[in-house]
Amino acid sequence: MSSAAESSFVYVTYIRTTPERLWSALTTPEFMRQYWFDCHIASDWKRGSPWKLQFKDGRIADSGTIVEIDPPKRLVLEWRNEWSPEINAEGNARCTMDLEPVDGAMKLTVTHSIARPGSKLIAAVSGGWPKILSNLKSLLETGEVVMKGK
Repeated sequence: MSSAAESSFVYVTYIRTTPERLWSALTTPEFMRQYWFDCHIASDWKRGSPWKLQFKDGRIADSGTIVEIDPPKRLVLEWRNEWSPEINAEGNARCTMDLEPVDGAMKLTVTHSIARPGSKLIAAVSGGWPKILSNLKSLLETGEVVMKGK
């Protein structure tokens, strides 16, 4: 549900895997590095806890707070870009990951939204999420990623 005062991006994919395996892929730094171009999220994965997405060299790409966590069904993150001053100035966004079993596979829906029309953050994630999630799907199903570089 998007309004004129909001920008959002929604991506849905179906992955032949189990709920537990998909959840682990979304929350385990070692696994995450394989499909997220050497980046990973560091957190203790508890409601209200901070999280940060780190580049390979240790710089922080994005950060925020865990708003909701219900393994292996739902993860909601308050999300703020840290590497681009222009995008950082837009403030906090929200990223929701919903996981749902469907016919022996998992439906993964990622919704990224911010209360700002024409958001540069949403433009950026609209290019990034399809690459990341294609890599995730391929890695879980075949053991290999689709793309190595950003």
